[in-house]
Amino acid sequence: MSPTVQLFVTCLVDWLRPEIGIATVQLLERIGVAVRFPEAQTCCGQPAFNVGRWGEARAMAEHWVRTFDPELPVVAPSGSCVAMIRHGYRALLEGHPLYRRWEALAARTYELSQYLVDGLGIEDLGIRRAGTVTYHPSCHLLRMLGVREAPERLIRATGAEYRLLPEATACCGFGGLFSLHFEEVSGAMLARKIQAIRSTGAEVVLGCDWSCLMHIGGGLHRQGLPVRALHLAEWLAGGE
Repeated sequence: MSPTVQLFVTCLVDWLRPEIGIATVQLLERIGVAVRFPEAQTCCGQPAFNVGRWGEARAMAEHWVRTFDPELPVVAPSGSCVAMIRHGYRALLEGHPLYRRWEALAARTYELSQYLVDGLGIEDLGIRRAGTVTYHPSCHLLRMLGVREAPERLIRATGAEYRLLPEATACCGFGGLFSLHFEEVSGAMLARKIQAIRSTGAEVVLGCDWSCLMHIGGGLHRQGLPVRALHLAEWLAGGE
C-alpha cells in the first residue's frame, strides 16, 4: 500500500512561491506517495510566537493541531515551520487538552528532505541534473531539527557538481523579524553569506527554506550576480 502524507505548505510558499508547493507534491507523487492537502490549514504561528504574542500564537497552534490528522505524516517544504511545530508548540500547548494530539503530530511532522531520506530511506529520486550548485543550510533546519546530510545526499544523487559552501553553518541574516529589527546586522550577515556563495563559483544556491532564499536571492540580485537561489524541491523537480 502506498504511503499517504499531508502537505503543510506554509505561508511564504502559499503566498509568495507556490511553485515550491507544486514541486513538493510532484516529488512525493514521483515516488508513489499520495498527498492530501488539508484546506483549513493556516499559519503555524511562528511570527507571533517570536515577538512574544503567545496568545495569538497559541490560537494558531490550536487550529493547526485540530486541522491535521495525527494518524498520517505531515510533510512541509520548510525546516523553520517544522521546527515551530516540533518545538515551539511544546511551550504553547503544555497542559492544554490538545497536548497529546500535538505530541502525536510532532513525532510525524517532517521537513521534505528529512522525510525523503530519513523517513523513507530514499536518496536517489531518479532525477539527473547538470550544472554547479552549492547548498545553504537554514538555521532552524540544521540546529533545531538536526538535518544536515539529507539535502546534500539528494543533491549529490542527481550527478550535478556539488560544491561545499564555506562557513555553511553561518546564518544568512534573515531570521524572520530579525532582519527588520536589526537591518544593519542582517545586511552584514547577508554580505558575508553572498561572498561565501561567490567563492564556490556555483550557478545555483539551494536551500530548504524560502525565507532564507528570498533574503539571499535579493542580495544576489542587488549585486547583479548571475547566481540563482532556488528551493531544493523546485530544483529537483526541474524548475528554473
